[in-house]
Amino acid sequence: MTQQEYRQVRFALPPGATEIILVRHGESRAATADSPFPLVDGHGDPELHPNGREQARLVAERLRHQPIAAVYVTSLRRTAETAAPLCKHLDLEPVTERDLREVHLGEWEGGLFRIKAFEQDPLFLRMQAEQRWDVIPGAEPHAAFNARVTGALDRIAARHPDQLVAAFVHGGVIGHIVAHATGATPFAFNGCENGSITRVVMSAGKIIVRSYNDYAHLSEDLAGRTQMT
Repeated sequence: MTQQEYRQVRFALPPGATEIILVRHGESRAATADSPFPLVDGHGDPELHPNGREQARLVAERLRHQPIAAVYVTSLRRTAETAAPLCKHLDLEPVTERDLREVHLGEWEGGLFRIKAFEQDPLFLRMQAEQRWDVIPGAEPHAAFNARVTGALDRIAARHPDQLVAAFVHGGVIGHIVAHATGATPFAFNGCENGSITRVVMSAGKIIVRSYNDYAHLSEDLAGRTQMT
């Protein structure tokens, strides 16, 4: 009599679930004290650096053969510019989901955050220690950030049951989603690479993390820049 075998099985998308490929935008242009980023609804809105445009091209090559049903971007141009090569390959118009925009940095918008981080400003160090964006004057509190990001994910999932979609977003947003899904501390997953890929599954109101910060498609000189915004 042959004994019953119980083999390991591969993960399968639960019925009605939505898989979301979260792509961090490509590297944006450098911040300087005398040339702040333009603001859109109070958020810094820099264009892509040439490195960022190459990262966008490589992301498109990595994902162009995936059965992606829709491409989402935020209201900030660096996500739309990163998504553009993939949208061209797939012949899709990107959909703007404003609530997936980057965390609002209050008085440190426009590129000032990068300068403060480089200088190791005491307020920046306190923000890191307390893992709270709103240590920065006027910055977005955790609860408000969480509500808009998770609400946006829920809306995307409701539109795309049993489908794969791509969302071109921001480092702070990806870090928040993965920390929220895993119960980690708020900043535990901040710092994914520009042009990296993170995969999550939305199922029955839950977020299942499938991968984080995959940048195998990037050359060594295009990886390793992990600063926010």
